Amino acid sequence: MEINNKRIVLTGAAGGMGSILAAELVKRGANLAMVDANADALTSVAAKLSGTHPIAGDLSSANGCRTVADHCLEKLGGVDMLINLAGINSFAAYEDESPEKIEAMIHVNLLAPMWLAHAFLPVMQNNNAGTIVNVGSTFGSIGFAYFSVYSASKFGLRGFSEALRREVADTDINVTYIAPRAVKTPINSDALIRMGEATKMNMDAPEDIVKKIISAIENNRKDIYFGFPESFFVRINAILPRLVDNALAAQNRIARAFAKGEK
Repeated sequence: MEINNKRIVLTGAAGGMGSILAAELVKRGANLAMVDANADALTSVAAKLSGTHPIAGDLSSANGCRTVADHCLEKLGGVDMLINLAGINSFAAYEDESPEKIEAMIHVNLLAPMWLAHAFLPVMQNNNAGTIVNVGSTFGSIGFAYFSVYSASKFGLRGFSEALRREVADTDINVTYIAPRAVKTPINSDALIRMGEATKMNMDAPEDIVKKIISAIENNRKDIYFGFPESFFVRINAILPRLVDNALAAQNRIARAFAKGEK
């Protein structure tokens, strides 16, 4: 889809990658509604991008998402594209995750994209045009130890994207699922960064991922996975998951010490 003059809603717009993506969308002529829960950070980012519409809102509930969607439609006068980028990560042993953190991750990472798509889809159907972009993760195809809840939320987002794409296949509405590998952003904890260094985890710069997201949008890609060998392991895991179990065993033992705060 051409970005110029398109009415685009971007969630997570004040984050490390979100602010970079917002700038690139504006550069290409988008009429952009920027959504984020952090009102102060959102105001700061939007002040640097002329013509944008900052909309602070809570994406952790259905009512919050509905309110955000209504504000976006009011500011933009409609919607041509929804980019679900907002997300919460957690690197921890599953037994140490609090019920509240588990619920928050499922709400923001999975239910919010579903609620927002539910709000905007009728508008796209009336126009028989539109694009929904769900930014997932390699963790949505390979379940990584100590990222159990995050992986679960991204597995769900991948399944939702696939199912919705098939549901709208006879229309001119596109659904794109984008799966980066680990990204160097401020949401990464110190323990995660140190674990990544110890296990030689591949991590990409957010600027590089943003370029690939833009390319995927402009070329109407359906599914795209970033990074080698991670994108290759996605295919192997789908066919021979026990092989991947063995391949990750040593890395998981190292990761546990960081996840439990022992290093």
